[in-house]
Amino acid sequence: MTSDIALPQQRRLNADVAIIGAGSGGLVAASGAAQLGLKVVLFEKGEMGGDCLNYGCVPSKSLIAAARAAQAGRVADRLGVRFSAPEIDWGQVSAHVRGVIAAIAPIDSQERFEGLGVTVVREAAHFIDRTSVASKSVAVRARKVVIATGARAFIPPIPGIETIPYLTNETVFSLEKRPEKLVVLGGGAIGLELGQAFRRLGADVVIVEAARIMNGADLDATQVLRERLELEGVVLREDTRVNSARVREDATIELSTSGPTGDETISGTHLLVATGRRPVLEGLELERAGIAFDARGVRTDLHLRTTNPRVWAVGDVAGREQFTHAAGFQGGLFIRNALFRLSQGRADGAPIPRVVYTEPELAQVGLSEPEARAHYGDKVRVVKASFEDNDRARTERAHEGFAKIIVAPNGRILGAVVAGEGAGETIALLGLAISTKLKIGALTSGFVPAYPTRAEIVKRAAGQYYAAALFSKGTRAFVALASRLP
Repeated sequence: MTSDIALPQQRRLNADVAIIGAGSGGLVAASGAAQLGLKVVLFEKGEMGGDCLNYGCVPSKSLIAAARAAQAGRVADRLGVRFSAPEIDWGQVSAHVRGVIAAIAPIDSQERFEGLGVTVVREAAHFIDRTSVASKSVAVRARKVVIATGARAFIPPIPGIETIPYLTNETVFSLEKRPEKLVVLGGGAIGLELGQAFRRLGADVVIVEAARIMNGADLDATQVLRERLELEGVVLREDTRVNSARVREDATIELSTSGPTGDETISGTHLLVATGRRPVLEGLELERAGIAFDARGVRTDLHLRTTNPRVWAVGDVAGREQFTHAAGFQGGLFIRNALFRLSQGRADGAPIPRVVYTEPELAQVGLSEPEARAHYGDKVRVVKASFEDNDRARTERAHEGFAKIIVAPNGRILGAVVAGEGAGETIALLGLAISTKLKIGALTSGFVPAYPTRAEIVKRAAGQYYAAALFSKGTRAFVALASRLP
């Protein structure tokens, strides 16, 4: 049908693919479609690269790198090396963060995508009917549309919070001065990563969490991180509800809370809200296109198709895993399913790793232990090895943490958890094992990690699966008999 709201000054285009949002998922879909020779129009109302490049993964990991350098100096004496207390130059730290963003930005830039043949429109877009989208200056009728608008920080309905100049991940990296005392509302990945980083960079930090930190993550892994945060001086207030918020005349921020020890007023110079993220749906006018959605995001099937068969959704807005690598994977699924018409790629078709980039890191992939037991019951086997028994970890005197592998009754690997230095790297091996449906034996007999590496912990944990049978009385009797044979 013809739009009844198109403006006379709008440029009208026809396209094979129209994409709303230039974050990870949208850019993967745009580059793939353009390089296949299709006509692509890409709308982005904010910064190219979306949340990850500008406000998420890139700046946060850059800040974490600076914080880790400061902490390395503080703890170097465990190796016999001594430094004076680190001097934090906040201006230089901020310049480092901006410099990393600037170095990566050309990969996601408008110029690069225009060079691929994509028409880039730097305006907000919305649906005008089931096959058309429009911005202020452009109206596009497309054969296929991709919604990739991402998510933004959720601000909880706490009385008085609207009166406070709070920070989110979109504003915290623009601070001109380091906070003296940072109160972090939310003990998930963002809150813990930034909380630890700011503490290492010299700020006092209090993290307030309504449940437990990393709620839903492996309990043993969470305890490893909890102990480290407390050791470094991060104050944790778990199972604590915020009743109200206010800012005093001297600009001090106060939270009135109730927790396990009773009522408490928590104050600070800055407040970072990190209580989760919500999909960006406002202004899309999804109803015009017959697209169903709810509070979690746009409703899709396992192939990422919406209730309008011409429209797909990828990334955070699709209501699934909110990770950059998940969005990129889903952008690739759109290429496979919608453009190659393979209809084989499923959103649940690959194990998506979940990593918290604190120190120590927490990483999980596949089913958690409770999820596996809910499906297989007591037949699930869980094997575990500690970094205390890993020689590389010992050489670095950084041996906290463990690796845990969850195994199905038939020996297939269902899930894994790694807590410790470099856990995000180690979990990749276990993710590959799960995605290729390997059995636990593949990590023992046919896998030879270099010595000394942290990856050895995977083989050590896998070896626990066979330890009882391998060193049983029956096996020992067989070996004794066999050894007598010529």
